[in-house]
Order: sequence, then C-alpha cells, then structure tokens
Amino acid sequence: MKIKAKLTLSLGILFLLIVALASLAIRQVRVLEQDTANILAANYKSLDYSRNMYKILDEDGIKTDTLKFKEYLNLQLSNITEIGEQELTTDLREDFTAFAKQPTENTLIKIRGDLNSIMKLNMDAIKRKSATADGTAKRSIMWLSFTSAFCLIIGFTLIVNLPGYIANPIKALTESIRQIAAKNYSQRLHYKGQDEFATLAKSFNTMAEKLQEYSSSNLAQLMMEKQRIETLINSLSDPVIGLDEKNRILFINDEALQITGLTTETIIGKKAEELALRNDLLRTLLQKMLGHGKSSNETLKIYFNNKESHFEQLMVPISIVPTGESDKKQIGTFLILRNITAYKELDNAKTSFIATVSHEFKTPIASMKMSLQLLQNAQTGTLNTEQQELVESLKDDAERLLRTTSELLNITQVETGKSQFKIESADVNELIKNAVETNNKVARKKEILIINNSTNDLPEIIADGEKAQWIISNLISNAIRYSYENATVEINAHITKTHVNISVSDHGIGIAPEHQDKVFEKYFRVPGTDKEGTGLGLSISKEFITAMGGYINLESEIGRGSVFTVGFKRAS
Repeated sequence: MKIKAKLTLSLGILFLLIVALASLAIRQVRVLEQDTANILAANYKSLDYSRNMYKILDEDGIKTDTLKFKEYLNLQLSNITEIGEQELTTDLREDFTAFAKQPTENTLIKIRGDLNSIMKLNMDAIKRKSATADGTAKRSIMWLSFTSAFCLIIGFTLIVNLPGYIANPIKALTESIRQIAAKNYSQRLHYKGQDEFATLAKSFNTMAEKLQEYSSSNLAQLMMEKQRIETLINSLSDPVIGLDEKNRILFINDEALQITGLTTETIIGKKAEELALRNDLLRTLLQKMLGHGKSSNETLKIYFNNKESHFEQLMVPISIVPTGESDKKQIGTFLILRNITAYKELDNAKTSFIATVSHEFKTPIASMKMSLQLLQNAQTGTLNTEQQELVESLKDDAERLLRTTSELLNITQVETGKSQFKIESADVNELIKNAVETNNKVARKKEILIINNSTNDLPEIIADGEKAQWIISNLISNAIRYSYENATVEINAHITKTHVNISVSDHGIGIAPEHQDKVFEKYFRVPGTDKEGTGLGLSISKEFITAMGGYINLESEIGRGSVFTVGFKRAS
C-alpha cells in the first residue's frame, strides 16, 4: 500500500472514531434529557396543581373559591400521566362536585385525601423516573468511557507508530546517503512492501550497485581492453564503423578509413549526419541505415583497391541490460561493409556462361525444329505411325528446350541490365488474344478449356508489347501446367484509375502460404510438385512488369487453385 493511502486510512480512522464518540455522547445526553423532561413536564405540573388546590382549601376552608379550584382541577384532568392517576383525579372531581353542592367538613376531608393521594402518586413517579434518569446517566458514562478508551488506544497506537513509519525510513535513507558520500558503496537499503519507500530503496540500491561497480573497475584494465578491441576491429578485412545511440562515431577501422577517404582525427566524436553532408559514401550508408535509401538487399559499388568492388551493408544494433535493470537499452550501432566482390565476380561469370551457352543453343535448336518440319513434310517422304510419334515427341522436346533457353537468356539479360524495353501504347485485348492462342495447343492436350472473360473495350496500356504478351502467356502456361485434366483456366480483366489488371485463375493444387513469397525468386519451385519447369518464369515476369511500372501478385489456397494478377499502367 502506498504511503498516501496509509496516511489517508489512518487519519480516516481517527476521524471516524471522533465522529463515533461525538455521536454517542450526543445520543446519551438526549436520552438523559428526555428522562428529565418527563419529570418536569408531567409529574411536577400535577404536584403544582395539587399544591395550589390544597392551598385554596387551607386558606378558605368551607368557603373555598370553587371557580379557582375548578380551574386547577381541569388542568389536572388534562395532565394525567401515571397509572391510577385517572381514577384518583376522577374521585377528586366527584368529591369536589359533591362539596360544591353541599359544603361539609366530611367532604372537605375526602378532597384533601384525594389531593394527598394524587401528590403521593406523582412523588413516587418522580422518585422512580429520577432513578431511571440516574441509570441512564450511569450507562452513558459507561458507554462514553468504553468508547473513549477504545479511541484513546487506537489514537495512541497511531501516534506512536505513524511518525516512526514515516521518519524511520527517511532516517535510514539519510544515513545511507552519508555512507555513499563516504565512498562506502556496499551500503544497501532493505524494505519490504510495495510503497514509495520500497521503490526508493530499490532505486537507491541500483545506484549504489552501479557506483560500486564503477568504483571496483580498474582504469588500466579498461584501457587495455579498449586497445584490445580497437586492435581486433582494425584487423578485420571488412570496413567497420561504430556509432553511439546519438549516431556519433565512436571508432572506425583502417579499411573504412580507406574507402571513405577520411581520417581518424576528423571523424571520431563527430555526428554521422554532419559528416554525411561532406562525404557521399557516408551519406549513402547513413540513408540505408535509417531506411531512407535503397533496399538493404542491394549491394554498394565502390571503387576500391584500383577496381570496382561490391559491398553488402550490415547494420548490427548493440543492446545491453544495464546493471540493476531488466529492460534492454540500445547503446549504439555497428555498420559493417562485407566485401562480396569475389562472389559478385563468380555470379557474373555464371551469368555470362549461361548467356553464352543459351545463345549457342538457339542455333542448333532452330536447326532441329527445321529438320523436324521437313520430316513432317510429305514431299520428303511419308512417315509411318511410330515415326510420326517419334517426330512429335522430338518436336515437343525441342519446344521445351527452346523455351528453357529463352528463359535463361531473359534472366541473364535482366541480371546484367541489358534488357531492352520498347515502351509504347499497346492493345491489351490483342495481347491477351495472342497469349491464349499460344497456349491453346498445350491446353487441348490436357483437355483444359481457356475461358477469356475480358471485355473488348479495355483501354490501351503503356508497356513493351512483346514482353507484356510474354508475361500473360507465361501465367496462362503455368495455370495449364498446374491444373488438373478437364479443368478450366479463366482470364479476367479489371480496370482501375491507373492500371489495367489481368488475372489468370486456375483450379489446380494451389500454393501453400509459406511458399507464396518465394515463387517470384529465381530457380524456386514449389516443393512436392513433379511439374516440369526451370523456376524462372515468374521471376522474369516480375522483373519485366516492375521495369514497365506495373506489379504482379498472387492469391492462392491449397486445393482450390491460384490467381495471379498482373497490373499494367493505363495509357489514358
């Protein structure tokens, strides 16, 4: 419980005790007042009326003033309060009536007897009510005594404990601060609970622990460790730059100094943003680190060691858990440039080799197709059924080999940046029609029906017509390849403000969610499928459509098929 809550509770208890004591006292006084008022308001009046009537009888005797006597008698009749008083008063009235008719000494004696009886009755009532009031007073004193004693005990307990509860921790804290000031960093505070003092003790202990840790450290050892780390960083073959949490440069190794053209004296302790204004490479690195530059997957080309070198940037955040705390705190960042020039050269060599082999394959493949056409020509001779089947099989293999060779050439052109795009207005209806005709033969073999749901009033697009048709044809070809026999492949078009979207839907096996992000990567094929293909078609399609300012995406569900959508920029 917090200190404020405890103080509020203690003072609230005292307040309630005071209210309870005051309420009890007021109640008992009112009860005592009521008992006393009953004596004064009833019995005293009856005595007074009887005394006055007695006085009239004593003063006048037989010649009693009946009118005045009757006046007091009527007052007595209206002030009947005790048991038996009504009968005595009635006897008095009857005796007085008889006296008024015929005054006699005997009747007068009866009246005096009646008055004596009424006075005795009220005197006895006064004694009884006085005893009742006395009992009420004693009970009031007892209750007030008990309540006062209880309040006194509670109040005394609070007075004794509450100041100590507040003062003792402050005293202990003051003494601990004196110990810390005297460099006794082993001093600790120990409080249980969840109040402010416990929180203060925890913060104090954390401070003392950090001071003790700092005091126990050896400066020479720290300097040795610093030199060891600097030597280790300088021995790295990759450029490394260290930044603190405010992007101030803490260290930079020799490799980084060479590629940036900076010196240690002009860079250490300076903010990277300020240096980036005068250094293009540092500005590029900082933009990529802050996420304002190009994708971090792209490599940096830097002229280094008398040649064009390629580097991959890595950003490594440095986080620690401070002593006495539980949350991580970022204290800086490493910028590491990994030299991947050798891997890039190998990749370029691979690309060049694939391009050369693919280019060399095209001529013999074309010759093979020409020879197969000649074999199928009746003028060169008639083929029997088995020979015709062999020729058809060879023709399919040649087509597949030519398609693979074309895909390899396309991907090498994309990787080397040699793809040529002729961007102009194109009729998207014509592109879809030609792509469907290209795949009709393969679709008929699998008894698959291609349904073109696109309308003929689609607007023209801005694209390279040949590559746009290749993309649509590739999507249709994939849909046919992964569809079951006797299925359908649907082509739909949707127009937006900026693009014309062409969707190709199949009802095949579908693609699992964990593979959907990878289908556009080079050479990727969905695991578990036995369909032929190089795994390059979708990668090439994405590169082509991206270069033309469009996009391609996928929606798929296992067992229900896939929908590939390609968006071309509208011409108007």
